[in-house]
Amino acid sequence: MKIFSSNRALAMALAFTFAALGTQASQAQTAAPADAVQASSTSASAASSSSSSSSSSSSASSVSSSSASSVAAPPVVAKLNDVPPPPPGKGQIVFFRPSRFVGMAVSFSVREGDKGIGKLTNGTYFVQVTDPGVHEYNISFEARDTLRLEVEEGETYYVIQSIGMGIIAARPNITPSSEEAFQEKKLEITKAKPTDRTPG
Repeated sequence: MKIFSSNRALAMALAFTFAALGTQASQAQTAAPADAVQASSTSASAASSSSSSSSSSSSASSVSSSSASSVAAPPVVAKLNDVPPPPPGKGQIVFFRPSRFVGMAVSFSVREGDKGIGKLTNGTYFVQVTDPGVHEYNISFEARDTLRLEVEEGETYYVIQSIGMGIIAARPNITPSSEEAFQEKKLEITKAKPTDRTPG
């Protein structure tokens, strides 16, 4: 009976062991799909986050591109002095002299060759309409200053007259300029009459 009881106890112990192992295996199988679902959910969340980041990056790039386009836009020049475009088949040069205290009492004729085409007093301008091609303009007082321009059809050029100090008197100069410089201040159309250069 003792032997039989021992065997019976051993058998019961083995049965409990197998039952416990079966329960653990069942729990492991149940946990595996849950882990897979959790891993799949994590991957989907990461993909969604990546897609959102890509969308945000694309949106930021679009905003940056839009900002760059607005920065690249050319500035609008205020029209303080009205100059119409040249007539068909012609070009034109705007000669102007900003208002300055130095030399304000003197005026100078601008010439093409020896012929006077306009005279600039302080704070004035005039427009010379001409044929396309190379033209040479000059201005003089104590010394002569010459400017050579190639004029194209339909184009408007700007030339500024300034005054430097010579040895005895003021020395006028004419140099290429821009529409922005011409439009900085309100100027008057000159009323002074130009003079030709006389031989001698």
